[in-house]
Amino acid sequence: MIKLAAVLITVIAFLIFSIPVLIYEWAIGKKDPEKKGRHCLKIIQSVFRFLLKLSGTHINVTGTENIPEDEAVLFVGNHRSDFDILIAYIFVKTETGFIAKKEIGKVPLLKQWMENIKCLFLDRQDVKKGMQTIVDAVNQIKSGISVWVYPEGTRNKSEDPSELMEFHEGSLKIAVKSKCKIIPVAMLGTDEIFEKHFPKVKSADVMVRFGKPIVLDELPQEVKKHPGKYTRELISDMLKEMQEEYRKERD
Repeated sequence: MIKLAAVLITVIAFLIFSIPVLIYEWAIGKKDPEKKGRHCLKIIQSVFRFLLKLSGTHINVTGTENIPEDEAVLFVGNHRSDFDILIAYIFVKTETGFIAKKEIGKVPLLKQWMENIKCLFLDRQDVKKGMQTIVDAVNQIKSGISVWVYPEGTRNKSEDPSELMEFHEGSLKIAVKSKCKIIPVAMLGTDEIFEKHFPKVKSADVMVRFGKPIVLDELPQEVKKHPGKYTRELISDMLKEMQEEYRKERD
């Protein structure tokens, strides 16, 4: 419980004491939105690194060379933990916003920081608003800011991490409409930090792998019709490879 308390206290303290920073960034954004974006990216990455250090999370990451530094992309990952976003975000190289459920956007100050790093809020109960979020994500990528989605829609609780839930094809329309590359991301062991022994936070070894970019226009027509299914299979295969590597390391 000590680690959980430390993480919660850090988050609350950051939100409260960062109010002057939010005001400062607001002022910067009036004159130079790109500078504001770079500032906020670095600030949030630093906070996330500190939180992961507090939790005792050790990360083995591969494939970061597959993350473009000069173009916006759609990151697509599997989802098993609330810590997924913290872990994922420390590796992005340019401005990247996550698509989050609208309920998170109701938290004061947290909402402002999420908006500063270009997060979008999805209303899963309202189809019209959900479609608008997809349109906003497409426009965001076209403006040069990457987007991260978890197409399973909710946390996967399957015993076998490679058994992914069906991907919502609507999420992948962001790549179809914006004509951007898709970066598949496989994350293994993130639920060992918190979810598997709620309410305790425990030290965990996590594996993260960024796959090679998927260029939809280079895929066969039949595959292009179902990019969600194709990406899901790729990430599942990546997770199986990672599980095998993990087992060999333990033998």
